[in-house]
Amino acid sequence: MSQKTYLAKPGEVEKKWYVIDAAGKPLGRLAVDISRILMGKNKVTYTPHVDNGDFVIVINADKVVLTGNKLDDKVYRRHSGYPGRLKEIKARDMLASHPERVIEITVKGMMPKNVLGRHMLKKLKVYSGSEHPHMAQKPQPLSINL
Repeated sequence: MSQKTYLAKPGEVEKKWYVIDAAGKPLGRLAVDISRILMGKNKVTYTPHVDNGDFVIVINADKVVLTGNKLDDKVYRRHSGYPGRLKEIKARDMLASHPERVIEITVKGMMPKNVLGRHMLKKLKVYSGSEHPHMAQKPQPLSINL
C-alpha cells in the first residue's frame, strides 16, 4: 500500500489575513512567527515551492522591544553603490524614524533568498500606529505567545 505525498497547487491555496500587535514583543521572536505565517509553515498543506502563506498585518511597530544592548549596538547598513556611500544608522534611531523598516528588514532576513521569498514578503503590511487600511479583508487577530 503506497501513499501519495500531497503537493499544493497555487490555485488551490486559500489565503487568510491576520493582524498581529507588536507592542511589547521582542523583535526576533515576533519576526520568526511572522515569517512562518508568510511562508505557510503553520499549515498542514505546506509545500516548499508554492506560496502557501497568508497575509500578515503588523500594527504598533513603534512599540516593538529589542533586548539587551541592541538599541545602541545594532547597526543597519546600506550602500548606494558609489565609493564611500556606506550609510549606517543605529537601531534606536531607526525605531524613532522608520519603525516599520525594522520589522521588514528582520523578517526579510528570515525568508528564502529567491523569487518566491520576495513574492511572499509582499504579503507583509507593517504600520507604526494601531490603525490599518485593510478592514475590508476582515483580518483575524492573531495572538503570539512569547
